[in-house]
Amino acid sequence: MLEAVNISLESLNLVTLSPMLIAIVGALSILTIDLVKVGLHKSLYVMISLLFLLLDLGALFHFVDFFKSNGTMMGFFDVMLVDGLAILSQLIIVIASMLFIPLSLTSKRFHEYNYPEYYALFMFMIAGFQFMVATDNLILIFVGLETASLALYTLIAMHNRSKSFEAAVKYFTMGALAAGFFAFGSMVFYGISGSVEIHQIASALAADDYANIGYVLVGVVFMLAAFGFKLSLVPFHTWTPDVYEGSSAALAGYMSIVPKIASFVVAMRLFEVLVQSGIVWLEVILYAGVVVTMTAANIWALVQNDVKRMLAYSSISHAGFVMAAILIGTTQANSGLFLYWTLFVFTNLGAFAMLWVNRQKTLLPGQSSDHPYEKFAGLISTMPMAAVLMALFMLSLAGIPPFGLFWGKLYMIGSAVSGGYTILALIMALNSAIAGYYYLKLIVYMFMKEPQISQKGFYMMNASLSLKSIIGLAAVVTIFSVILVNPLMEFITAMVYNSGY
Repeated sequence: MLEAVNISLESLNLVTLSPMLIAIVGALSILTIDLVKVGLHKSLYVMISLLFLLLDLGALFHFVDFFKSNGTMMGFFDVMLVDGLAILSQLIIVIASMLFIPLSLTSKRFHEYNYPEYYALFMFMIAGFQFMVATDNLILIFVGLETASLALYTLIAMHNRSKSFEAAVKYFTMGALAAGFFAFGSMVFYGISGSVEIHQIASALAADDYANIGYVLVGVVFMLAAFGFKLSLVPFHTWTPDVYEGSSAALAGYMSIVPKIASFVVAMRLFEVLVQSGIVWLEVILYAGVVVTMTAANIWALVQNDVKRMLAYSSISHAGFVMAAILIGTTQANSGLFLYWTLFVFTNLGAFAMLWVNRQKTLLPGQSSDHPYEKFAGLISTMPMAAVLMALFMLSLAGIPPFGLFWGKLYMIGSAVSGGYTILALIMALNSAIAGYYYLKLIVYMFMKEPQISQKGFYMMNASLSLKSIIGLAAVVTIFSVILVNPLMEFITAMVYNSGY
């Protein structure tokens, strides 16, 4: 006969759930308001979303103060884990979401923003990503992953174009395959360790001196495939350009940032433990994956005729670049990952928002896609400010000093050298040089070619005040990032170092 176990609310430490619960309550509030009063203006839902995201951000800053004085916090039957990695990644997720949601205050031609369900799904997605990063329990990671993914599939389809439905189906199919790989990999690790907690799996494997190395290999291969899909690493990247092309430009920019930081944190928790245990073949696989992803994505980006597809391959290359931190595995490299992705939030969201500015409902005569390079020809004469801003974001993505991502690239390459990966550092530098070509190609079109579209106001069709404000903020951070790098690195390093990574 089983004895009843009394569990006090205090022992559950439910405060660890507060950021996710705030996002979920926000989503439910939006749905409830829509049930009570139908047809309210979308600006109300934007404000409600921003309000709950601000509350979410406040809860995370409370965790920052607690973590600095008390260290890692566990909660809810010890499946919730609030450490430096969880806090940093959640801050990036929430801040990127706060930058994204005002972009919906654009002209009425983008109908998906008029549905309250859009904002509710968006909040559920954020909660899913937060659950992913705030645990080392493989089951809860899976639940968070699927919660976020199912919402994201629907957000893509709501763009309501033939390419959007195609993109949603492709993403759903690939996501289902990745979920299957993740579940199978988790099962293998549970089978050989008797636990679904990453730190306990690592302890059990180390205690056995990796006697079940064959099973570890099987589990790692399935996990690498699962994260390869989510991080769009080569050869699991094939869905990325099509899904980005079928999504709205703003959502494509968001997808290039938030789902990836969540996946990076989970990959960091799992793979760094195994790499540091001296499993040589895992190090070789990660090394090959990083180099091939960076290089192949850059080569594919060189031959693209559409700017959005070019940026899609560019984001694959950036993911490969940052994945090097997990291979290197030092505190400096992990800090560099968070610095890089923080700066990437502003630069990449700014670049995709500039595409959003000049997106039209129907293709113009002679246009084969939404954003061909020819559409940007002579932009400096038809829309000077748009040309300057787009050039700024391209220079930052290329890693040209002193703009945003230069500091992230510098720090990542420096951590590779410090970690003894000199050849990898050279390959990273070489890939940055290759990437510069296709970013500069767009600048050449904007500044050195004759305009092919006569409408002077065409490029600011969707430029609402909120959109201009977000782009302006992204530009300011990109230009003046040199001022932010030192305080950011101090904060990030303190959080990562005290987490033991």
